[in-house]
Amino acid sequence: MTFAPKTWIVGETVSAALLNQQIRDQFASMFDTWTVYTPVWSGATTNPAIGNGTLVGRYMKWGRTCHLRIEVLMGSTTTYGSGGWSVSLPFAASASGAQIGIAHAHQSQRLQGSFTIASGAAVGLPFFPTTGSPANLMWVSSTVPVTWAAGGRLSLYAVYETAT
Repeated sequence: MTFAPKTWIVGETVSAALLNQQIRDQFASMFDTWTVYTPVWSGATTNPAIGNGTLVGRYMKWGRTCHLRIEVLMGSTTTYGSGGWSVSLPFAASASGAQIGIAHAHQSQRLQGSFTIASGAAVGLPFFPTTGSPANLMWVSSTVPVTWAAGGRLSLYAVYETAT
């Protein structure tokens, strides 16, 4: 929804303009196009830099539900920083509890992990399983889950509850 809905009162005259604004426009917003945003890509120690790669986020927000897609495509001048990576969300997460999405790494192999959004967070953290038993999750960095290089892609997907 694009705004707070109207509180109707008894005896109020309903006009076409009110119906269009309160019902048609709100319903249409659920089928609107996705909105592009540029996430901030950070490292716990030093920040990576996208260089000639691409970093694109897209989202669709319905009420307090945000559908999110982030793609990081590594270029030949991309630098990977140090420490675990985080990416900014288009809207802060609700304080109602942690939420989990999906992460995919495409480099020398294709791996599936998770994209964690902590309660009240403004960023999400990608994690991938380690080798061995048990396969614990490790925070994505310049060498986790692979040694990143040009052509590598990190894809993140989540549906999460927003704070507002």
